[in-house]
Amino acid sequence: MYKKGIYTILSNEPLTAAVWRMTLAGDTQWITAPGQFVNIALAGRYLRRPISVCDYDERTITLIYKAVGEGTAQMSRMTAGAELDLLTGLGNGFSTDVSAARPLLVGGGVGVPPLYNLAKKLLAAGRHVSVVLGFNTASEVFYADEFRALGCDVVVATADGSQGVRGFVTTAIAERALDFDYFYACGPLPMLRALSQAVEQPGELSFEERMGCGFGACMGCSCKTLTGNKRICKEGPVMKKEEIIW
Repeated sequence: MYKKGIYTILSNEPLTAAVWRMTLAGDTQWITAPGQFVNIALAGRYLRRPISVCDYDERTITLIYKAVGEGTAQMSRMTAGAELDLLTGLGNGFSTDVSAARPLLVGGGVGVPPLYNLAKKLLAAGRHVSVVLGFNTASEVFYADEFRALGCDVVVATADGSQGVRGFVTTAIAERALDFDYFYACGPLPMLRALSQAVEQPGELSFEERMGCGFGACMGCSCKTLTGNKRICKEGPVMKKEEIIW
């Protein structure tokens, strides 16, 4: 179930040269699981912008987004006090009731944000949480310290080796011989595919995809699964590893 509402910007600040964190005040009751997303209407733009929820509480939503196009660049220029029209409670989100004692969270680039609230919930349930964050270079790294502050074991991987492990998230998992019995991942498709093929453990994958409506009406964001095509915005964005046809 999703809901349309008006939200007020409390803050909007850069985390890196291209990545921004926006905190909004408004009704959060329709957000029921980590890994869900919102769809933002912007003045002068025909399509809404889907952004994963990084964190939320009883009255605020935290979004982290990368200013890569005209719409997100427009968002980066907004200031506290401005209002945004949001659809909230979209997508299925991650499952936190799996019987995993040592979950591993794997994020690539702007796939990192939805894992933050997930980590909070898993830690609150008494799980030992490890996190691997992948970026191209050190200047793009964000939220590693925030995950550490929660109590997670954090490994950073950069493709150029400028911070942490040199290579990709799969390199870091292998080099550090990480001990985990389940994984959650969000990031670009090549990362999700490589991760699924590299590890034996079961897990959940959150897919990034361009969307039209954001709630399953347009069928524009489907992926192939063992049980047929599924809409990433509606049946996803989270899918089980074993159901994906690559």
